Amino acid sequence: MQQAIAVLDSGVGGLTVVKEVMRQLPREKILYFGDTARTPYGPRPADEVIAFTREIVDYLVRFQPKMIVIACNTATAVALEDIRQRVDLPVVGVINPGARAAIGLTKTGVVGVIGTEGTIRSKAYEVALTRLSPQVEVVSQACPTFVPLVEDGNFRSHETSSAVSVALSGFRNSSMDCLILGCTHYPFLADTISETMGAKVLLINSAEETAREISAILYGNNALAEKEEVPLHQFFCSGDPRKFQEIAQAWLGNQIKLNPVVWRVPHIGA
Repeated sequence: MQQAIAVLDSGVGGLTVVKEVMRQLPREKILYFGDTARTPYGPRPADEVIAFTREIVDYLVRFQPKMIVIACNTATAVALEDIRQRVDLPVVGVINPGARAAIGLTKTGVVGVIGTEGTIRSKAYEVALTRLSPQVEVVSQACPTFVPLVEDGNFRSHETSSAVSVALSGFRNSSMDCLILGCTHYPFLADTISETMGAKVLLINSAEETAREISAILYGNNALAEKEEVPLHQFFCSGDPRKFQEIAQAWLGNQIKLNPVVWRVPHIGA
């Protein structure tokens, strides 16, 4: 049986990582858990986020995956090292890949970061960015209204445009040329964010960079899927399965239309 890449998130945001993994590594089996019953993680205290992440990882390891991907910036910021100590598997987060991409692309040396309250409060991106380039100037902003919009499937509307405009108003006079989407929910709103920030600001999608890191680690460990068999993906959520499946199918589109998919609601996160 093919071992899966296990991906977890506070809700549907990690599907942005899944989409990139499926695009870059189409032979790989995906095992996904979205904690939609307890989203968002951003306003929660760190110890609670760590407890939730442990609970989900303990559930996913029963399926014997070959890698754990914490596709939630808040959970990456506070729980990544804890999980690495708990499991004998490669564990990948979403912060360092996005930071590396931004440092490689910025010309002004000013990088913006938007994320949940928990991610911004942790200063995890600031630490990652300045570790790579001590001279970089980091401008951060929490955007707590974004995750609920995405979880409701509200990607393009007047309400969404207004919320994005208000949240990013403080960036208008900044000399930043790169903006890290520091929450995996935010690529769902990328078009609106790009319209608000303008063409001079490059959006950094940590999902794309994370998928590249996953590929590199699996290649280095000689663990890439080699069989031609069609992978059987499994998606789990802790909340409303109909809403989750609707968003997942719309976002992943052709990537799952050709693959068998199992949808499940486990007894976790209630």
